[in-house]
Amino acid sequence: MRWLLTLALTCALSGVLAPSGSAASGVRFGIQDDAWLAQGPGTLESRLDRLEGLGVDVVRFNLHWNEIEPTRGSPDWASSDAVLQGLRARRIGAVVGLVGSPRWANGGRASNYAPTAASFAAFARAAASRYAWVREWLVWNEPNQARWLKPTSPAVYVRSLLNPAYAAIHAANPRARVAGGVTAPRAGSAGVSPVKWIRGMDAAGARLDAYAHHPYPGRPSDSPFAGGCRQADCETITMATLERLLAEVTKAFGPKRIWLTEYGYQTGPGGVSPQRQAELLGQAALRVYKAPRIDLLIHYLVVDEPTSARFQSGLFTTSGAPKLAALAFPLPLVQAGRSGGDVVLWGQVRPGLGAQSYRVQLRSASGWRFVGGTRRTSARGYLSAAVTAPRGSLVRTFFPRDGTYGAPLFVR
Repeated sequence: MRWLLTLALTCALSGVLAPSGSAASGVRFGIQDDAWLAQGPGTLESRLDRLEGLGVDVVRFNLHWNEIEPTRGSPDWASSDAVLQGLRARRIGAVVGLVGSPRWANGGRASNYAPTAASFAAFARAAASRYAWVREWLVWNEPNQARWLKPTSPAVYVRSLLNPAYAAIHAANPRARVAGGVTAPRAGSAGVSPVKWIRGMDAAGARLDAYAHHPYPGRPSDSPFAGGCRQADCETITMATLERLLAEVTKAFGPKRIWLTEYGYQTGPGGVSPQRQAELLGQAALRVYKAPRIDLLIHYLVVDEPTSARFQSGLFTTSGAPKLAALAFPLPLVQAGRSGGDVVLWGQVRPGLGAQSYRVQLRSASGWRFVGGTRRTSARGYLSAAVTAPRGSLVRTFFPRDGTYGAPLFVR
């Protein structure tokens, strides 16, 4: 009978954990925190050490054209050179965004106004030529919101930004991939919903290799799998309604790849608890693992921003103290289901390359104890395990190579 129990458990694990037929099991997980990476405490090398310790596959970093070339013909690439060359030296991938127009290119207005197409194309080509090793590019940031782009129009975005940059980047580097959209999950004040934006880009003849989106939750109570805005007339797209994004992109552009280039849950007042943030980080990883055509999921930020009115979605507090999410990012873990009396766990060991060794621990009255022996992840670091753990207990993963533990997971 033991073989029957083994077969049943194997089937349960396969049903819960296997990605769908076209799922992106090769999805890469990364992080963005431009200000911290370029100007944070300590040295750049120490900050890159931290990224390596977190096990990031890729870093999103923006080139602010208005800061690089405030005077026409006199660009200063020093800050971006340091960051991008540092990432390259560590073999950490980079997805680079182009954003912000200088006054000389947009009629003397603020940096969120669209520049002339020719001037933006010239900047895009210069950036792609200078950073020839960068293969993944983003055109602008959340252009469907007026605070980022004026006029807030998909036609303006395609004509003045996306299509000129697409042509220029591919001319400089034919192997590059350029993502368009980079949309916020909702219209915001005087903005355009991501649904209307995608449709407007299609009507304007957008050229792109992938579609980028920021699927932030609508409410702290939303999870990557549940909640969200699901009414027929709702045009907000969050992680919980990822299928809407896939459907709209497919209808407009065909089966393009999807890059989720900004995402996270904030802690503190109006946000979630540190424990919940850590749990949701693992759930988001499982969500994109099981979804089709997704190449990237970028967490925003490394460190909380200094004022409470800004984003508090970091893995570390403003003082540098680690939150539980700082343990969950390198070793995400989620309860993916149950099989009889066992809890089915899914997760990943992100630091290192190839299959990794790990162990599972269970918290009991006498403290933490190992459950079973050493296990191995897949070649991409993914793990699946069934362990006996009562409801209300805590489990976590242990990474023997680094001697580190993941965040405790509450068993439900």
